[in-house]
Amino acid sequence: MNLRPIRDALIARLADLTPAERDIFLARFDRYAPDAAALLVQIYGDADDFAACLQSIFLTAADSYRERADDLMALDARHEANPRWHQDAGMVGGVCYVDQFAGTVHGIGEKIPYFQELGLTYLHLMPLFRTPDGPSDGGYAVSSYREVNPNLGSMDDLRALATNLRENGISLVLDFVFNHTASDHDWALQAKAGDIAYQDYYYLFDDRTMPDAYEATLREIFPDEHPGAFTFDEDLNQWIWTTFHAYQWDLNYANPAVFRHMLEEMLTLANAGVEVLRLDAVAFIWKQLGTNCENLPQAHTIIRAFNALVRIAAPAMIFKSEAIVHPDQVVSYFGEGEWAGRECEISYHPLLMVELWEALATRHTHLLTYSMRHRFAIPESCTWVNYIRSHDDIGWGFADEDAQALQIHGFYHRQYLNRFYTGDEPGSFAAGMPFQFNPKNQDMRISGTTASLAGLEKALAAGDDWQIELAIRRILLITGITMSMGGIPLIYLGDEIGQLNDASYLSNPEKAHDSRWTHRPPMDWDRAFERHTEGSLVQRIFTPMKQMIALRKRQPAFGAAAETQVFALENRHIFAFRKRSGEHAILVIGSFTEEEQRIEPEGLGLAGQPLHRDLISGTAIDLSSVLTLPPYGLLWLAMEAG
Repeated sequence: MNLRPIRDALIARLADLTPAERDIFLARFDRYAPDAAALLVQIYGDADDFAACLQSIFLTAADSYRERADDLMALDARHEANPRWHQDAGMVGGVCYVDQFAGTVHGIGEKIPYFQELGLTYLHLMPLFRTPDGPSDGGYAVSSYREVNPNLGSMDDLRALATNLRENGISLVLDFVFNHTASDHDWALQAKAGDIAYQDYYYLFDDRTMPDAYEATLREIFPDEHPGAFTFDEDLNQWIWTTFHAYQWDLNYANPAVFRHMLEEMLTLANAGVEVLRLDAVAFIWKQLGTNCENLPQAHTIIRAFNALVRIAAPAMIFKSEAIVHPDQVVSYFGEGEWAGRECEISYHPLLMVELWEALATRHTHLLTYSMRHRFAIPESCTWVNYIRSHDDIGWGFADEDAQALQIHGFYHRQYLNRFYTGDEPGSFAAGMPFQFNPKNQDMRISGTTASLAGLEKALAAGDDWQIELAIRRILLITGITMSMGGIPLIYLGDEIGQLNDASYLSNPEKAHDSRWTHRPPMDWDRAFERHTEGSLVQRIFTPMKQMIALRKRQPAFGAAAETQVFALENRHIFAFRKRSGEHAILVIGSFTEEEQRIEPEGLGLAGQPLHRDLISGTAIDLSSVLTLPPYGLLWLAMEAG
């Protein structure tokens, strides 16, 4: 493809920049534009005006670059010099809702000392842009990508926060809701007003013929609230594609104007100082009749094209994939084949999250071990985001193939886990809540804070000191696994102080139907203050977690690029893996049961080796004989020097 005419147009558009600034952009264009153009040809090449569309897309990138602040251009240079900055062991994340945690965007800035005390270097703020009055799916119905919710602050506040965080060593992470807009977004309002061009930004149908044809192969996402995938709009007298909620209109990425506009919105956020853009609902952005409209090849092509264009205009920013799908498909959003590492640089690791909870419920680690031995590897330039829970529900998304290999029946095992985490299974320690039960297929997901799911809520209600201790150990065990497994550990803020389920959402009509609000409580700052009280419940969670974060940052072996070896042990209560980076090696051993466990060193390849030091306790561990782990014990074993 001849890109020379476009390059000439870009030179003219960048005429007001210094020669050095213009040369930087053109060098990136020469490197990444051929890929971006080839990808866009695959999607839009049949359009009559494709050449003009392509030029407008690159001019959008150039316009964004012209507006980029000097400090962000300097950040671009640093990240280009160290493109794997996100793999460093020093990366530790936290996530929160602005209003729930600190009231406003400005209030988040005032909490930077708290983030630093905990050790965070990555802060994900949940959706904070303007939303419709009434239900907004927790902020995921975006009315404007250019306006912060006025209750939270302004775009100037957001830019100031990004600068403040960056100056304090914390990268800002924001959501980019790019599968859909709110039904009151300006594009949707213009579509309702009869503008044909904007009607083509969405999927509109005059009758049920095509919606019925599509729904024959679609799954329902929120069956309790929104059966099917289409909503009738009385203003338009048409059916609109609404995968998630009636007030969220799916965008039509078959229209190149949608791609260009969304690139513009994306780069506007980059210029506000965002370093990681969480791509929401990546699996749903392309529609094709006769499929489930999830994980289609065109979705990957679109994300790769966005990535290449961001590399030209704002390379300090990377993408995080949010794909809660089959594990094979989760990995695919890193990019495959020649595109490995060139789609999303980082991704949530839902399989690890799900199987940590599965192992706690069953007290067995064989499914966790099997899956991590077969599914942990990703492109060498990419990074997992390891988490215990998020703002969302927990769905039991383990691979049925993995379960079958271990003679576990996937359907019945999910039913068991649902009973366990809602407290309906005998012997359950959990106090979770059901979310979106589907009577057609018996599918259900689980809501609950980490502490309540791990047993702390029930133990406190019973006044049982030993059960309280076991619950704390469970919290620290799974936290320690996410801290050491390799990737960016992500803490839902409030978990570090053991916050419990919050029932106050039931009194709010806009939230009462959604049990996920039980695990999105306001940050309890009175409770957080107890982290300084020796022996308090909060201190028993916060201090060890803080210590693990500090230890992690000093261990190159905990970085994302380190080699990972997961051990298959005869003892199915134990999960063990070794992390190695150069001469640095750490063996992580965790017990997922209330019973004391004994491990033969030979199974870990340690027989005859010298003493090891447990980084967590600071004590030497003699591996010349049987190793004993206490209930829910966790060891980070480093070989002693000499």
